[in-house]
Amino acid sequence: MASRKTKKKEGGTKRAQRASSNVFSMFEQTQIQEFKEAFTLIDQNRDGFIDKEDLKDTYASLGKLNVKDNELEDMLKEATGPINFTMFLNLFGEKLHGTDPEDTILNAFKMFDPDAKGFVHKDELQTLLMTQADKFTSEEVKQMFQSSNIDDAGNLDYKSLCYIITHGEEQEE
Repeated sequence: MASRKTKKKEGGTKRAQRASSNVFSMFEQTQIQEFKEAFTLIDQNRDGFIDKEDLKDTYASLGKLNVKDNELEDMLKEATGPINFTMFLNLFGEKLHGTDPEDTILNAFKMFDPDAKGFVHKDELQTLLMTQADKFTSEEVKQMFQSSNIDDAGNLDYKSLCYIITHGEEQEE
C-alpha cells in the first residue's frame, strides 16, 4: 500500500515548496523549538507533512469529533502547498505579523494610563477586557495575567506585556 505522501504525488497535488529559509530569522530559537513540538504533535502519522487526516486526528485527540471536511480543507488552503515544518513556520510568521505593531498596542494601553506611569491596575484592565468590544473570558484574562509583570499593588507593566505580545516571551536578563 502506498504511503499518503506517494498518493499525493500521484494525485497531482503540488509538492511542498521550499519556503525561504529567512523564515527562521523571524523567530527566536526557543520559539522555533516550540513550533517544532507543536508541528510534531499535529503531524500524527509522522510523515513530515500536516494533511487533513492529521488535522482530523488532532481535533479528535482534543475531543472534537465533528469537524467538517470543508473546515479542514480551508485550513490547509491557507498554505501555498503541502505543510512541512518550514511552511508551518511561514504560516505562523504571517499570522504573527498580523499582530499590531508594538507602538500601536502601547498607545492603546496609554489611553488607560493618563499619568504615563507605564502600568495599569489589573482589576481595571480585567473589567475593560471582559465588558468591552471583543470580550475576554475570565480564563483568557487569567492567561494574559500569567504572562504579565504585575507588582504587589496589582499594577500591570503594559510595556513588558506589549513586548511579549509582539516578540514572544520576555528574555531573561
